[in-house]
Amino acid sequence: MDTGTAAERHWTFLTNHARVLVQIARDPGIRVRDIASRCLLTERAVQRIITDLEQAGYLSHERRGRTNHYSVVVGKQLRHPADAGPTVAELLAALLRQQPKTDNEAPNPAEPELSAQ
Repeated sequence: MDTGTAAERHWTFLTNHARVLVQIARDPGIRVRDIASRCLLTERAVQRIITDLEQAGYLSHERRGRTNHYSVVVGKQLRHPADAGPTVAELLAALLRQQPKTDNEAPNPAEPELSAQ
């Protein structure tokens, strides 16, 4: 028997922006269609989120043929003042279950490509 209120049943720990960022970090060449499918969002919503992330400096993209290739700016700090301090790299490390890289560390080809800008 469900005794929770509607508000208790409909909130989540991660925002859609975080979900999209995680999918891009996992696969920098991912298509908007695939992000939408994995995040249970519309393609239009994913496009708006990508635009938000790019305008805020958390993400950039490069056109490669007919596809986009994304780079996450991992050195950027989280946006909300209550979250001040941690970087995108630290957030992604927690969400992707990997250790944050230091500037001197060699890249692991099995891990997502992230930008240290």
